[in-house]
Amino acid sequence: MKGLVKLLFVALLGGGFALVGNYFFFPNETVIIEKADNKKVLADFKDSKSGSYPNFSETASLVTPAVVHIRSAVRVSQRQLQGDPFRDFFGFQDPNRGQSQQSSGSGVIINEDGYIVTNNHVIDNADEIEVSLNDNRTYKAKVIGTDPTTDLALIKIEESNLPKLLFGNSDEVQVGEWVLAVGNPFNLESTVTAGIVSAKSRNINILRNRTAIESFIQTDAAVNPGNSGGALVNLRGELIGINTAIATPTGSYAGYSFAVPTRIVSKVVEDLMEYGTVQRAFLGVSIQNLDKNNPNQKGVTLNEGVFVAEVQEGGAADRAGIQKGDVIIKINDEETKSVAELQQAIGSRRPGETVKVVINRGGDIVTLERVELKNGSGNTEIVRKEKTLTVSKLGAEFEELSQEELEKLGIPYGIRVKKLQAGVLRSQTEIREGFIITKVNRNKVRTMEDLNKEIENTQDGGVLVEGIYPDNKTTYFYGFGLNK
Repeated sequence: MKGLVKLLFVALLGGGFALVGNYFFFPNETVIIEKADNKKVLADFKDSKSGSYPNFSETASLVTPAVVHIRSAVRVSQRQLQGDPFRDFFGFQDPNRGQSQQSSGSGVIINEDGYIVTNNHVIDNADEIEVSLNDNRTYKAKVIGTDPTTDLALIKIEESNLPKLLFGNSDEVQVGEWVLAVGNPFNLESTVTAGIVSAKSRNINILRNRTAIESFIQTDAAVNPGNSGGALVNLRGELIGINTAIATPTGSYAGYSFAVPTRIVSKVVEDLMEYGTVQRAFLGVSIQNLDKNNPNQKGVTLNEGVFVAEVQEGGAADRAGIQKGDVIIKINDEETKSVAELQQAIGSRRPGETVKVVINRGGDIVTLERVELKNGSGNTEIVRKEKTLTVSKLGAEFEELSQEELEKLGIPYGIRVKKLQAGVLRSQTEIREGFIITKVNRNKVRTMEDLNKEIENTQDGGVLVEGIYPDNKTTYFYGFGLNK
């Protein structure tokens, strides 16, 4: 695979490339992901004078209504304001304001009340998201949650009684099995292509995130830019993956495409709905595929398994007794022949869950019956979105600073911009994540309640934000318009 990746340009399909945040509060309801139990094969293989040929029309007619076309728009930001901000801000008209960049992709309706799963990169940086159904109805969508580590996102439109796809079991998918890819390549709506599963648990190193999970289903169904976020289904019309990437030297389909399996998709969606953020479980190890040319693996005679290159002190593996140089061969009863398979086995679980880990240690088989998985902070706590404040009018997440942080920065008060999302801060200013807001409209901001109060008390017109960056004590001013 390393050789293939070196030779081929791996392209994300459609959309922008940065994390888009959750610019609407999370509903208290829970998405019900319906799992399929229908074993009927909808495709048939009819005999003709020229032999047997497949007919996928019934499967296509079932799936197509539940696949949507997504268009996202990113507005051009206005210039940063410094010096005396009142000199030209109020009443200032930026000639670039209102201009936008457009991108498009696909999505899959997974719930009749309008919940849609797509790729994170399809809606990256989007200030507006428009969803078109198969019957040409269009809606504005809001972001429920995103997960860049799997390149998945959950959005919602306000509609009911929508067609939806049932989730199939991606673990049961077999290499050589027929599959259909449904999406909107090159803005050609409701396009269906067929192919077979070429490989499973494929890692192509495309997600530029240290904790990314890549365990793609690889197919030879034709997939092109715009298919991102679309459906990969089996012949029963069950969703088995979300089409995400292609391997190509040209930017268009060249024989291979990759989909996030539903085992990962269902877990991400459930987390986003229940907690507002994905609950990632970690084993606390640095791992590598087995490679006889790797000097660190000297003496290892196994051909299959995952080599433990490092063990994080105090992590789940360390506490359970896993050692550097061990080869992990199973998680519970699931074989882990590669890094991708191990990532999927652990990534589909939450902190606090326990797994049985089977390792090969110098030829001896060691079974660790109860390994308690941890989160990224090394504990089993559930991380909830509510720990930070989202001001949807501004399109950002904010957090209060500790007294120690304030003293280190040399300021008496301030609120940090933790994450920028779709909204006025990004579209109308050049403010960056990490900015410390000290004043709004010349009034001190000590708490998130202060920030909310200032924004809520602002009538139609301008807002002036004042503050500093941690690495630069220069005072910056940003101005933007806020319509109620």
